[in-house]
Amino acid sequence: MIRPELAERLRPWAETLSAVALTLFGLWVIWLGGWIYQPLGSAIAVIAGIWALDARRRMRFRSKATAPGVVELDEGAIRYLAPDRVLGGEIALRDLAEIRLLRLNKRLHWRLKSLGGEAMLIPVDATGAELLASAFAALPGLNMGRVWAALSGDGPTIQTLWTRPDRARLT
Repeated sequence: MIRPELAERLRPWAETLSAVALTLFGLWVIWLGGWIYQPLGSAIAVIAGIWALDARRRMRFRSKATAPGVVELDEGAIRYLAPDRVLGGEIALRDLAEIRLLRLNKRLHWRLKSLGGEAMLIPVDATGAELLASAFAALPGLNMGRVWAALSGDGPTIQTLWTRPDRARLT
């Protein structure tokens, strides 16, 4: 029913469009009026609006998975399961000290550094890398606009996007 070219172009927007449609449904329920419909429609619209913002944020992190390895976000820890034992690892969000975006061999990588000094490289186009958007958004003082600009532009080879605020005071 939908041309394959159009379906392919809309596929990245599917979650965001679904959330926007649910937001519009919530606004329609509010419009019906009444003591029951207005609070119900407000709750639907607010929840769906938050979902739409989160879906849009994660969409910018999503890319075709062409790099090896899988990213997992589990119980406040970022885990990268790489085919090479040297690159893989796990860093808890509470132990994260620095986030950098590196360009290595024409491929973007996240460089996550822990408070203990250990570093982990994660390719931006690894499977599941869109989960990092939710993890990064929870960090204090991180400017997501700056992260999105770094991902979309041809900036410098190394960009420091975030440093833990309390760590900056200690050093």
